[in-house]
Amino acid sequence: MPATPTTEPLQRERDHLAASRAALRAMREDVESLDIRDVTGTWVTALVLHNQIEARIAALADLSHTPLFFGRLDYLHAIGEELSEGSTNGAARSASDKGGGGRRAGESFYIGRRHVHDADGDPMVIDWRAPVSQPFYRASRTEPMDVERRRRFGYTGGELTAYEDEHLCDPAEHSTASALLAAEIEKPRVGPMRDIVATIQPEQDEIVRADISGTLCVQGAPGTGKTAVGLHRVAFLLYAHRERLARTGTLVIGPNNAFLSYIEQVLPALGELDVAQATVQQLVGHVEVRGEDAPEAARLKGDARMAEVLRRAVRSGIALPTEPCVVVRGSRRWRVPAYELVEIIEELKGRDIRYGAAAEALPQRIAHAVLLKMEQGGEAPDDRVQDAVARNAAVKATVKACWPAVDPAKLVLRLLSEPEFLAACADGVLSAEEQAAVLWPKPGRSVKTARWTAADAVLVDEATDLVRRTASLGHVVLDEAQDLSPMQYRAVGRRCTTGSATVLGDLAQGTTPWATASWPEALHHLGKPAAHIEELTKGFRVPEEVIAYASRLLPSIAPGLNPASSVREAPGSLTIRQVAGEERAEAVVEACRRALEREGSTGLIAADARVPLLAQALTEAGLAHLAPGTETSAEARLTLVPASLAKGLEYDYVVLDEPAAVVAGEPDERTGLRRLYVALTRAVSGLEVLHAEPLPEQLNGQD
Repeated sequence: MPATPTTEPLQRERDHLAASRAALRAMREDVESLDIRDVTGTWVTALVLHNQIEARIAALADLSHTPLFFGRLDYLHAIGEELSEGSTNGAARSASDKGGGGRRAGESFYIGRRHVHDADGDPMVIDWRAPVSQPFYRASRTEPMDVERRRRFGYTGGELTAYEDEHLCDPAEHSTASALLAAEIEKPRVGPMRDIVATIQPEQDEIVRADISGTLCVQGAPGTGKTAVGLHRVAFLLYAHRERLARTGTLVIGPNNAFLSYIEQVLPALGELDVAQATVQQLVGHVEVRGEDAPEAARLKGDARMAEVLRRAVRSGIALPTEPCVVVRGSRRWRVPAYELVEIIEELKGRDIRYGAAAEALPQRIAHAVLLKMEQGGEAPDDRVQDAVARNAAVKATVKACWPAVDPAKLVLRLLSEPEFLAACADGVLSAEEQAAVLWPKPGRSVKTARWTAADAVLVDEATDLVRRTASLGHVVLDEAQDLSPMQYRAVGRRCTTGSATVLGDLAQGTTPWATASWPEALHHLGKPAAHIEELTKGFRVPEEVIAYASRLLPSIAPGLNPASSVREAPGSLTIRQVAGEERAEAVVEACRRALEREGSTGLIAADARVPLLAQALTEAGLAHLAPGTETSAEARLTLVPASLAKGLEYDYVVLDEPAAVVAGEPDERTGLRRLYVALTRAVSGLEVLHAEPLPEQLNGQD
């Protein structure tokens, strides 16, 4: 049972916190005092070492508002194995980072966001990612994992104010819900997304610590913490495979900049500062996006069939020679007949290599054919001669005529501007009607002035990869993946062909014209068909009343998904209020005022078309409000959120304006209901729905 803190034990824990903070400061000061002037050979090595030291100093920052440790484990028995940090890829760490070489009976370990050791190298706080910390998340009464007691700590304003104990091996103690755990989950959310390191649940921990070698797909209902799990997985993989990922890199991909701004503080709070974040659009930024496609054109350009159209377009300029290639060297002429050139080109065409790589190989192949003739003529050429022949003007002319250089952007410009070229490349792949749909209304004149769309940019990225292989990263996290088109999946997959991925999403929240129909199909386009799929259905963020109400939409928007349940009962968290049409704006303002009377953040979510009207109403009422992605403050805790940008965000209290308008703002009812499902599930503590128009029938007629 939760223990009532007494002054003496609580003070001891506060003393340990103070000592741990002092030790962390000492660790930082030790790094700051390093003198590298006499240990670097060149300015390059000096710069590298300086940057490494600066990164280490930043990683050792003590965030005063973030608890240094949040839990404690008291073990029953001793073990002789290494305690903590050992790398799963075999790379050893220093003893001070590991925290020692064994565990004594009855020993206690404080679990926190980063490792802290004292002057003797003994651990004062163990990193939550270390093996010895895992029982904090996994141990239970049925499987205590040698843990006698698990202690959780409560903080108020950075000060340790309470603790709570579970005696996992005591049969006399009855299991009860953790009040501190519930308080941490329900803590008001102001500002960017926080880490959930203190509240990770067993099923979440399994995903976080899954092996790096395989790709993992997480289907997660609203409030199940899939985004946080994905970010903590990055932190864990960087901990367990730091050297490997330092070489290959990691990347977090989100749906928009507002979402990336919301999550950007999670990894730094866990001590990880070097993880890149981007949207898919930023990844494929070869051209400037200025235009917008009609829904059907966007859907077709995102279709996986476009990959074959582009492959044909890239190779459309390849021509088989009809004349020999004659190389003059000194007084002799060496002739490669046309039929030999045809054989060389056909062989390169049949190989699965990039167009650009084949273009580089072709002159060497022709030069090799010349060298064979030289040897037959009694000469003894070497590699230098072959390189010289490959640079010969006649060889260059043959290569240019037979395997011309391709500019990916210019190629896509031509493909979308010239009906005849598109018809030749799309023959048997796209129908005449589909070809007409993807063609630009006005032909583009140049790469710089063309009105490229977001879908066009993905096509340019595909063409670029067909010419030159895209560099692969060690691990990629793809969030809100359900909204990607097959061609966008391919663009992401190119960034992790030799690495792994964590794919996060919810099929019920797909709101694009090409929204993912199933995860196996999506993973096929990503190039990871063997990925393991996990489903999270236990919610921690959204109250049961709210998620149950939103789940009424599931039979219409995702009939194959199991509805989510929530561990949080919050009576009164859902209010449905009908108002007169002429009073809608005033009612919304008053609902926002009521929400702002309570602690935490408030999000006003509305159909995109109604945002300007509501912005004006809030301004006239004197209610300061922000746009998504803007950090809230004590003076401005209200965010006005267009429904199209609500995905992935969360607020303590949500006021939802006119559900029917949210549905009507989408091209079709199913997409509109999915957008509404997203909007209904952004609240952590309370949701108030205001409507003048009738609610969608799926939300009516049920208790």
